[in-house]
Amino acid sequence: MHELGLLSAMVKTIEGIAREERLERIEKIVLQVGELSGVVPAYLESCYPAAVYKTFMEDTELELEIVPGIARCTQCGREFNAVAEDLKCPGCGGVQLTACSGTELMIKEIVGC
Repeated sequence: MHELGLLSAMVKTIEGIAREERLERIEKIVLQVGELSGVVPAYLESCYPAAVYKTFMEDTELELEIVPGIARCTQCGREFNAVAEDLKCPGCGGVQLTACSGTELMIKEIVGC
């Protein structure tokens, strides 16, 4: 489960931003998680309390936005939700795909005061 390591790194990044911006408190962070990123949103949610334990962000709310895993079939060019179609083109049945979106894991928003 690499989600805890990812969250720990993000916490350090966010704490650095908070210091630069002179934020006294962070109320909420919003993370975008792509369906094709290899990151499991449920694991992020379950690891979050451990990642922020005894940090500046201990009382910070975590919000996740799931970005659809859109892919393009290299055989027929069709774009579709790869996760919903089990990584197989619904048009031609091809499995050679190029990711168009949904590979990201990023900090979208930091709500602080």
